[in-house]
Amino acid sequence: MSGSEARFLAYADALASVLGHADRAGPLRDYSTGLMLPLERKSIEPLAAATATERVSAQHQSLMHFVSSSPWSDEKLLGKVRELVLPAMERHGPIEAWIIDDTGFRKQGHHSVGVARQYLSEIGKQDNCQVAVSLSVANAWASLPVAFRLYLPKAWAYDQARRKAAHVAEEISFATKPQIALEQIRWAVEAGLPRAVVLMDPGYGHDAGLRAGISALGLTYVAGVLSNDMVFYPNAEIEPSRPAPRRGRHHREPDTISLKEVALSLPASAWCQIKWREGNNEPLSSRFARLSVYAAGWRAKGQIMRQEWLLIEWPEGEEAPTKYWLSTLPADVSFERLVELAKLRWRIERGYHDLKQELGLDHFEERSWRGFHHHATLCIAAYGFLISERETIPPSGYGPAGPRSKASLPAGYRPRGASDPARAAHPQFHRDTAPEARRRSRPQAAAMSMLLPDTPLMTQ
Repeated sequence: MSGSEARFLAYADALASVLGHADRAGPLRDYSTGLMLPLERKSIEPLAAATATERVSAQHQSLMHFVSSSPWSDEKLLGKVRELVLPAMERHGPIEAWIIDDTGFRKQGHHSVGVARQYLSEIGKQDNCQVAVSLSVANAWASLPVAFRLYLPKAWAYDQARRKAAHVAEEISFATKPQIALEQIRWAVEAGLPRAVVLMDPGYGHDAGLRAGISALGLTYVAGVLSNDMVFYPNAEIEPSRPAPRRGRHHREPDTISLKEVALSLPASAWCQIKWREGNNEPLSSRFARLSVYAAGWRAKGQIMRQEWLLIEWPEGEEAPTKYWLSTLPADVSFERLVELAKLRWRIERGYHDLKQELGLDHFEERSWRGFHHHATLCIAAYGFLISERETIPPSGYGPAGPRSKASLPAGYRPRGASDPARAAHPQFHRDTAPEARRRSRPQAAAMSMLLPDTPLMTQ
């Protein structure tokens, strides 16, 4: 076996040690292998066809039971992934950030657990979809999801019939996305994960309760916020213990101003051109300003206000500032470091791209709560192995991707829904079945796939 192949089998064996039963080791290895093969679709049926060409039906039943019904623990498996992958990440620098984010999965119909018409960030508008909230640890080298939970809209959370059909456990109750995120952060603190600054986009950073909860845990943050969020005038005399206005008031607090108004009032000398990292073709840089402010708006009873950094980005050529952040990083943090951390959120965007495009995170087709989370956990486990393998691959620059081979499927394979041989013979369903491809073992195929030069994870 090649080095990568042997390491993959050892990795799969280590993961299997927390599954509870020895008979789950084979499905774990096969499912993970299938996720890393270059298949067009990574739902259970094509995974079964690609990993057991001589017994597709039996393999389909095995993988279906393993993912949709088997009661192994997502938390334990993700914990083992952290144990195996974090050392590889930390060889390239300490964990710098905990990143809060969510990702959506477009769906047809209304029966998949948690599906509803809701905002989908990928398209910037509402659509029929599922949304999951995650917490990832990251440094400049990579990011790794450590907690992942489906958001259950109220229409699902309070509908006992739908909950029963999707096998949602009784202890799962309605929680907003910021509440889920804060619970994940509390868990990470209690689990002893390497502490780091919390990063979030405006969808989460706009929530003052979430920001306060993070501070109460002794963590700092760099939180994206909205241009119409309010702060007190920078030069105003502020009493940090002053109470917040009563809930329901619609007019401003005294002495407050919107972030956009602050940005437009700054002199030209306040803006600096700052580079935060090297891009594929040239350094990434933009124009920023920062100043110290008190955030206005909602505050918990008795909460003492503290000064925070307000970071503003206004790229050259734009008519108005484009991004805003509030941060509780120390007063002595450098301007460059503040920008660098604010921009480190790109890591989770890169990670979700790889999880979806390369590992089929959004390809799961079953409807249950357990199945959804098991599939996501296995995708994260496969992603963790790819992270640990990156350092074994020589640098290849940022050139264009090369041609990509496809994984072999049995000659007679026909997906459900292909009602006639002509449809089954279509290239979309009938894969290359060259003899040399059929002779490859599953681990060999996986090793070849994950070392392909055009995998974004490898070439970024």
